[in-house]
Amino acid sequence: MKKTYELLAPCHFGLEAVLKKEILELGYEIAQVEDGRVTFIGDDDGICRANVFLRTAERVLIKVGSFPAATFEELFQGTKAIPWEDYIPRDGRFWVAKASSIKSKLFSPSDIQSIMKKAMVERLKQSYGLTWFEETGSRYPLRVFLYKDVVTVGIDTSGDSLHKRGYRTLTSKAPITETLAAALIMLTPWSRDRILVDPFCGSGTFPIEAAMMAANIAPGMERAFLSEGWENLIPKRYWQEVREEAADLVERDIKTDIQGYDIDGEIVRAARANAERAGVGHLIHFQQRPVKELSHPKKYGFLIANPPYGERLEEKEDLPGIYRELGERFAALDSWSAYLITAYPDAEKCMGRKADKNRKIYNGMMKTYFYQFLGPKPPRKREGAGI
Repeated sequence: MKKTYELLAPCHFGLEAVLKKEILELGYEIAQVEDGRVTFIGDDDGICRANVFLRTAERVLIKVGSFPAATFEELFQGTKAIPWEDYIPRDGRFWVAKASSIKSKLFSPSDIQSIMKKAMVERLKQSYGLTWFEETGSRYPLRVFLYKDVVTVGIDTSGDSLHKRGYRTLTSKAPITETLAAALIMLTPWSRDRILVDPFCGSGTFPIEAAMMAANIAPGMERAFLSEGWENLIPKRYWQEVREEAADLVERDIKTDIQGYDIDGEIVRAARANAERAGVGHLIHFQQRPVKELSHPKKYGFLIANPPYGERLEEKEDLPGIYRELGERFAALDSWSAYLITAYPDAEKCMGRKADKNRKIYNGMMKTYFYQFLGPKPPRKREGAGI
């Protein structure tokens, strides 16, 4: 019989609604949406499906407890009250991998980690009648969030962050993560029958994520997950069944118009290699091309890009020219829409028009804006046209 869990899925701040939509489309019930994470209800099979299919989650955690703690004694007792024996076997390796604290009296990550580990050991000593834990088995790392003196505890099922799809070995100077790129594409009305061009493609993340969506390739299909070793919680056949489900959904024989340009030829070669590893090399046209040569003969396309921000002082003087060139080339693209994520404060001014919408998004610790310059919608196809 399948077990049901509360599952936590952290995501980039500002993109919770995108992840919520993804989880609902997978068929799971949303329990709570908070800044930077979504909680949903899923079974042990759902742990596998969430890890393999979610494009915008950073990882998937099993929520094992939540309790108030304003002192270290309350933290110890609250941690000890969690039934750890239901999750961690006798030989399991367990530790608090990460602790974060916001607006809470307890704020030292190392102290929180140490006290919680002691409390877990005390609980498991009583449960298993052991005085020493060899910890030679599977790994069960914890992630702990303290917010306004309330502790939320989750066991990480993913291991490496879910943005690590496995296809990107070489990156550009300022790469965008795969999960963030996927979420930003989902914020646009782009679909696989529409044109998509990234004029600053770097290692190819935007075009590759778009092509994987177009071909219905699950982002976690080719990688391993930490919880695959948790046979006490998740039968191995569930992982096999979910990977078979993902493989059945792939559509490789499709046609797309997805293009990626970059001024650096070596980076373009790396992007091609990344796309081949992702299984979408045949769906993307990469080319060495500066932004001033950006053009396309068709209408109603999409520019989606992560242009330079000027993180390095020596690059700042080049930014106005880069964004002006981009604005000029975009203006020449008839009926197109453009979507840019950038921390450059003069982006709109240099583009030559105000964005129709913008959205504040944290790219790691950096505050960025997702500027949306909207073009007209294409005319609706008449029924029976072309028949």
